[in-house]
Amino acid sequence: MNRINKVFEKKKNLLSIYFTAGFPKINDTLKIIKELDKSRVDMIEIGLPFSDPLADGPTIQKSSEKALINGMTTNLLFDQLKDLRKISDVPVVIMGYFNPILQYGIERFCSNCKDVGIDGLIIPDLPADIYKKNYKNIFKKYKLNMMFLITPQTSNERINLIDKLSKGFIYMVSSYSVTGARDSFDDYQIDYFKRIKKMKLSNPVLIGFGIGNNNTYKTACKYSNGAIIGSAFIKHIKKNGVKSIKDFIKLIKD
Repeated sequence: MNRINKVFEKKKNLLSIYFTAGFPKINDTLKIIKELDKSRVDMIEIGLPFSDPLADGPTIQKSSEKALINGMTTNLLFDQLKDLRKISDVPVVIMGYFNPILQYGIERFCSNCKDVGIDGLIIPDLPADIYKKNYKNIFKKYKLNMMFLITPQTSNERINLIDKLSKGFIYMVSSYSVTGARDSFDDYQIDYFKRIKKMKLSNPVLIGFGIGNNNTYKTACKYSNGAIIGSAFIKHIKKNGVKSIKDFIKLIKD
């Protein structure tokens, strides 16, 4: 069974942490994974840097820009990840935009993911129906889960389609806006969380975008299977360094 599916069977109130590969320094990828593993996070999302990350807020955009300046490439990321499963058994997902993956070659990318121990992919700009028609069988061949995003604007009909196609979990975007940490959720967001919870989807749901403290993490866990944190984590390691990761996770969970 895929590691992603296993972790949802065993745990509640999951915490998934996103970081950009090649940031703050080019060779920090495995160092960050080691520290996150020590901190007992439940899942790790590695962002593949891209020059035009439309869904990302300024913090992740800047980290992506810095990673590219540092020299991060897809080939280099796979080279860095070749020892991934020697240091951690935590489920690991690559989150990236479709253009660089397409240019790299979908099957080549998926094959390399399997070789290094990646468990699944999140590709925000790959529509579910295009995935179903052209790429689903490739993902299945390499035993990779594919997770799709839903937003407050996504219709129930579309959500049910995404639920059928997703493997692992559904990424529930907390608001209309781009990524970025906030102190709390507003009433409109809470109503949205309640609506999705009532749908009783077959896949687990993780809430992301706007989560960066203990309050928003606990609220997300109340209405879903857990939370995804990116911008707040990236700000923390930029300011305090990779060795301070355990402190950040403790603040979120405690």
